Amino acid sequence: MATKGSGLQAKVSRMLSKDFGKPILKPNKPLALRNEVANRKLRQGEASCLTEMSVMMACWKQSEFNHAACAQEVQAFQRCTALAQAERKARMGQESSGQGGRLHPKQANTLLKRHPNLYREI
Repeated sequence: MATKGSGLQAKVSRMLSKDFGKPILKPNKPLALRNEVANRKLRQGEASCLTEMSVMMACWKQSEFNHAACAQEVQAFQRCTALAQAERKARMGQESSGQGGRLHPKQANTLLKRHPNLYREI
């Protein structure tokens, strides 16, 4: 693993050096990662139970907002929302225990500040 990284560094340094003629790469900024990421909000994802909600509202409109006539559609919507909430809680529990796929930007920034990057070019 270390040999692959050093081989890549050697290749990049060859591309940047003037010893082999005109340098191929001309970076306008130093080739180093920053110690912070942009503090953006994570995407919430797609809304759940839209079809059940639209079926329920269409039924209400047809029956002049009679709740008793659309009991089956209301129950389907409530089942869907309960299932979506259970999935969301399970996903949040997984992310809080460290098994999630992405870090929140605040967490990434604290980790990057703990382990700062060395500011020197290759």
